[in-house]
Amino acid sequence: MKCFAKYALAMVIAVGGAVIALRLPMLAAAGEDQAALSADREFIRAAAAGEKEAVGNLLDTEFTWTDAQGKAYAKSAALTELAKLKVSGDTDATVEQRSYGQVVAVMASHGKAYALRVWVKRPAGWRVLAYHEVMLREQPAASGGTGVKECENPCKSIPYQPKNEAERGIVASWQALETGVTAHDSAAWAPHIADEFAMLSSNNDHPLGKADRMATLDKQKEAGVGSAPAPLVSAEMFDFGDAVVMKCLHQPFTGKPIRVTRVWIKRDGKWVMSISYQTTIQAAAAN
Repeated sequence: MKCFAKYALAMVIAVGGAVIALRLPMLAAAGEDQAALSADREFIRAAAAGEKEAVGNLLDTEFTWTDAQGKAYAKSAALTELAKLKVSGDTDATVEQRSYGQVVAVMASHGKAYALRVWVKRPAGWRVLAYHEVMLREQPAASGGTGVKECENPCKSIPYQPKNEAERGIVASWQALETGVTAHDSAAWAPHIADEFAMLSSNNDHPLGKADRMATLDKQKEAGVGSAPAPLVSAEMFDFGDAVVMKCLHQPFTGKPIRVTRVWIKRDGKWVMSISYQTTIQAAAAN
């Protein structure tokens, strides 16, 4: 009986140790998420109060602020224009948070106004890499596609050279999904998109999820309209393990250029797009 008791105690200790070992990474991840969200709250408070030094301490060196008119500000310009860019708190806003390891995305909305804040883990702590605003249309945009049925850029080639395996995987996934868009093939598009996909565009009157986008492609297929995506003008990618932040400039076949912030994640060994915020540059000349 004593031997059995000792054996049972040893098993309890072993199992308990295993459980603790499994929970430690989870607890660490939860702690990192809370640290990112705490930094986000401080950013919103300091920005609303116009405290440049406090805001500056939270901005990444590669930070960009895209306002609702599509104008982009780098870190120094954003701090200089902080009074003009002042944000309100999230008290009355709907806020969603997504954690992807070293990247945490905070999505806030109030009415037609949406804002994405992308936080990244740096050696010095959490820093905000992108603040991207989108103001949705009041009325639905005209239905139909771009009218273009052939896609060279970005489906086959883009003016960007991937720097590593992760970026090559993302480019391949992106080109495959855009090829699906051009062909109105929702089944080909879907594998490259996360289930929690969120797309906010100043050319839409409401947010689009994965099912919404697939339904649009299906309708375009029935109508037989061309829907080739807007060609890429320039891109930057920022790698953080199994998450990559992508900042792009696109020029539609007709209309004004568009700034886009995307978040890509590696899930089940494949790169999929999770978030896409798109804002038309209102001050630019139309194509």
